Amino acid sequence: MKSVDDHTPVPHTGFGYDVHRLVPGRPLVLGGVTIAFDKGLEGHSDADVIVHAVCDALLGAAALGDIGKHFPNTDQRYRGISSLVLLAEVGRLVEAAGYALVNIDATLVMERPKILPHAPAMCAAIAGALGVPPGRISLKATTGEGMGFAGRGEGAAAYAVATIVHV
Repeated sequence: MKSVDDHTPVPHTGFGYDVHRLVPGRPLVLGGVTIAFDKGLEGHSDADVIVHAVCDALLGAAALGDIGKHFPNTDQRYRGISSLVLLAEVGRLVEAAGYALVNIDATLVMERPKILPHAPAMCAAIAGALGVPPGRISLKATTGEGMGFAGRGEGAAAYAVATIVHV
């Protein structure tokens, strides 16, 4: 198979996915924003599924591995850490590899709470962690229509696609 030469600007696309269980006694952090809710997501860090999916999408686009490679849940330095801190580090890694962000598109799958009122703040938080304009970040949400773990309100999942270019 032919490939373009190293001097042709080529977009690189990465895909990210994350899932966490909803549990009582934890704050609900989504897209870097804490949302009032009776449950939060279980995980080693703040368990922000949206930001974790975005991290994996960016790392994948730059062929730098995944979030577990860079921030393993066996490392106590990351216990309870804000996922926005991890995202900022991912942004530095991607930039150090010679890439610039084109855009990120993320989708949250969660029955409730509704996140539409929080979406602008989430986009701003993600953009702020990466040092890019908020217009480069798109965030949507859907439900599981009562089906599967998300539909039954047992947890949340997020998908993200990131496009970067070598600069």
